This record gives sequence, C-alpha cells and structure tokens, in this order.
Amino acid sequence: MKERAYQICTNCVMDTSDPNIKFDEKGVCDRCNQYYTEILPWWNKGHGHAEELEKITGQIKQAGKGKPHDCLLGFSGGFDSSYMLHFAIKELGLRPLVFHVDAGWDEPFAKENVQKMVEKLGVELKVETVNWNEIRDMQLAFFKSGVPHLDLPQDHAFVAILDYYAEKHDIKYILNGENISTEAVSNPMAWKYWGTDLKHIKDITEQFGTVPLKTYPFTSVLRRKVYVPYIKGIKVIKFLNLIPYIKKDAEALLMKEYGWMPYPQKHFESSLTKFIEAYWNPKRFGYDVRRPQFSSLILTEQMTREEALKRLENGAVTDDEAKELFEKVAAMLEVSVEELTSYLKMPKKTYKDYKHQDYMFDIGAKIMFWLKLDKRIRK
Repeated sequence: MKERAYQICTNCVMDTSDPNIKFDEKGVCDRCNQYYTEILPWWNKGHGHAEELEKITGQIKQAGKGKPHDCLLGFSGGFDSSYMLHFAIKELGLRPLVFHVDAGWDEPFAKENVQKMVEKLGVELKVETVNWNEIRDMQLAFFKSGVPHLDLPQDHAFVAILDYYAEKHDIKYILNGENISTEAVSNPMAWKYWGTDLKHIKDITEQFGTVPLKTYPFTSVLRRKVYVPYIKGIKVIKFLNLIPYIKKDAEALLMKEYGWMPYPQKHFESSLTKFIEAYWNPKRFGYDVRRPQFSSLILTEQMTREEALKRLENGAVTDDEAKELFEKVAAMLEVSVEELTSYLKMPKKTYKDYKHQDYMFDIGAKIMFWLKLDKRIRK
C-alpha cells in the first residue's frame, strides 16, 4: 500500500498522524469543518445557555433536597475539574461530594491542588484508592500488548468507581469537566480506544497479566450508557459547555483564589499520562496529543496557529525530563529500564490485534450524535 503523503490542516494543526483525517479543496481538515458546521452553531462559545443552565441547576438542587450532597464531582486536581469545582459551589450554589480516585500515579502538585481547593471551599473529599498491585500489573499488560491506548486501565477505573459510588449513595447527578472550549477536537480514534470494551480489556489482561484482578472496578458500555443513565436515572452534566469558558481567565482565577498550581500540559496531573502523552506515544507512534489540544484552542480563538506551530517545534518534555520519567515509570511498574525499552521497540499493535467490540461502540457513537447527546463525531 502506498504511503500517504504528509499533510497538515491549513486552519489548525491536525495532520496525517491521524490516518483517518480528510481535507477539503482548501486544505482544511474535517475536524475544523465539523466544528464550524456542527458544534459552533449550538455551542456559541458558551453564550445563550443561561436558561438551560438555570433549569439543570434547579433540578440538581431539587434532587438533592434532604441529602448531604446534591451531586458528585470527580476531581483530579487538573485544570477543568478544578474550575468545575469552583463554578459549581461559588457560582451555582451546589453541594457536591468531591471524589478523587487514586490510581497511584498522581503528581505531587495535583494532590496539593486538590487539598488547597477542598480546604478553602470547605467541602467533603472522598478518596478511593485502586489496588496498586492489580492496576500496576494491568497497566504493564497494556505496555506488553503494544497498543497506544495505555491510559485505559486508569480511565476505566475512574469512570467505574464514580458510577458505582453515585448509585450506592443515590446521587443522581455527576459533574464532568469535559468541554468544547478546550476539547473541540478530540483525540483521533486511531490513537485511542473505547474505555468500556470489556471484551478487549479482558483479552489483553488474560494474555499479558499475571495478577488476578479481584478488586479492580470493572464496568461495561451497557452499564455506563444504559443501566446507569436510564435505569438508575444518573445523569452526567457538563456545565462548562453552558458558559463562556476561557482557559487563561479560569486559570488566573484558580491561582488567585486558591493558590492553585498551573502545569505545562493538559493531563499532566498523572505522571503515567504525562509519560504516555509527552514521550511514549510521540516516539513510538508519532501521536502528539498537543495537536488536538492546540487545534481546539485555535478553533475557539484562544491560541493562534502560529503559536501552536512554534510550540510543536519542540517536544513536550526535554530529554532530561524524558529520561527521568522513563526511569520512574519503569520502577513503578517493577520492570527494568531495558524491559520497558523493549516494549517501546516492539512491533506496533492496535485494538484490532485483540478481541474487541468496536462495531457496537461505533453504532452507539453515531446514535448519540444523531440524538444530539454527543455533539462531536468520533473519528
């Protein structure tokens, strides 16, 4: 098969590192065209949603009457969840139970951000710790498998624990920091995989895992997309799409009000995610998550294309930082640097090399888009 010639979007910085990207006659990618035709008209940069915001807030308060909390907020200490916590309490007057899932990879500054905010806001913090030996072995199994979606064990645990906790404590609303303003362009599907495909997860862990997963919190797509929202009536709310949400302004507020510590790149609150996104996947697969991140900011007019291109000239971390991260991750996974290096150099794999149910997720994603429950087509 003839190798595709390199091309980069003339409007954002998405390029042919996404093998499924398409360009129009002006060289503009399908992500940009989707934003302008499908997303911007309803989102309107967060303007015009005051009535919807007020209605949902009222429903949350009504559902929480007589209960210690009216909603659940997953809090990583990262940027979006931090601002969501501030906004929910200070602007909306909600009473969230703040929930942090510790998978063992939290960066120190993230823990400090969590502590600073919950103390100043006077809210209850619930910390759920995932069994380290189980998730460590599961994480190592994904490295051994050769796939790029190495964050899946962490992400799966996070959403599973939140859902189970909301159900157990009869909390009907989960606040989610996902937003169009900084995430208009999602990571290409070729770079990741659906986090609730149990068939896929179990195939990899059965082939490469060595520790029985007795306490790891599994969930499934049917539980997440059908049972939790429609049988138990638990709704996920993304408030940041209903307000003008500008990253630099929100960051300035967090620093001023809480002494919140900023960090170089989205998702760097986890040392494992930092390693995967800043070093492993760019080096092994050529996948740089800064491209969709910067493209999102370009489309929402928070960054110029020139600035993005300039920043992309250098790696997300220095060589010294990469070496330090490599040694840290190897030590935490309890393997040698040489063994971890062997996984870096092994033949590249995708989810298609393992059992999966991609067809079911693809159909579900299209239905969600058609029903306007998810405004982005996942490509």
